[in-house]
Amino acid sequence: MSIHGPADGWVESPDGRRFWGRAGAAGLLVIDADDRVLLQHRVEWSHFGGTWGLPGGARQFDETAVEGALRESGEEAAVPGEALQLLFASVLDLGFWSYTTVVARVTEPFDAIVSDAESLELRWVPRDEVDALPLHPGFAASWSGLSAHLDTRVHLIVDAANVVGSRPDGWWRDRAGAAARLLGDLQAGSAEGLPASLVLDETTDAEPSAGAPTSWWPSITVVLEGEATAAAAQSTGPGIDVVRAPADGDAAVVERVDGILGSTPEARVIVVTADRALAGRVERLGARVVGPQKLLAALARD
Repeated sequence: MSIHGPADGWVESPDGRRFWGRAGAAGLLVIDADDRVLLQHRVEWSHFGGTWGLPGGARQFDETAVEGALRESGEEAAVPGEALQLLFASVLDLGFWSYTTVVARVTEPFDAIVSDAESLELRWVPRDEVDALPLHPGFAASWSGLSAHLDTRVHLIVDAANVVGSRPDGWWRDRAGAAARLLGDLQAGSAEGLPASLVLDETTDAEPSAGAPTSWWPSITVVLEGEATAAAAQSTGPGIDVVRAPADGDAAVVERVDGILGSTPEARVIVVTADRALAGRVERLGARVVGPQKLLAALARD
């Protein structure tokens, strides 16, 4: 494997195993509307050549895992990042080296094209046929965990009045400004995905399985009420839907939960609130409730 940049190179483990990428590595698992996964047949001279895996490679020192996965898949398979919706990511962290699988769904069909010398072939493989191929060992180990979550749709519904009121930043002097800050924090904090602990039920102490999500990109709904409905429109961005409740914000939250679970019962809906009455109403509908501090901690993480 040729070296092209400062982060391209091998990292060796204490037991002598070698891993590509001095800053770690990342790959893209993309699934289309026909339930097919884009796989790369690796050229024979590459690491684990002849096996099937994901388009990906070494991250650069100055890029995130998402940026690395999208860049590498664009270079190797001409995958257009604008034709994807990010779903979740799974990180294998060995301490001295890490690999991040970024999972996305195709929103606009595209033709994958072999764009460099590292691929023998690119193929859209039906999900239930992936196991029949000779897989790259790392991908083989994580495929079951990744596949188990490909159909999961996560919706995060934020009771903005309750969340804003939980941090003493002077919100009572400017409710619209405080709501705008929350919207901005959500936009910035969710750029790299929100931690899985915010989304998943914590009912077990078992170690997460290989391929299990470590972060998610949920559909986010923020419900504003009262003076907060005047929050600046520019505080929002892609992936965040703002509901400006004409009167009762709680009723708007319940309506949104009911609408999602009524049409998509298998969806995973998380409501952020500390209001016990509202929590009881949405839990009866099938939503999970987390407190404002858990969301704020997730948004504040480094």
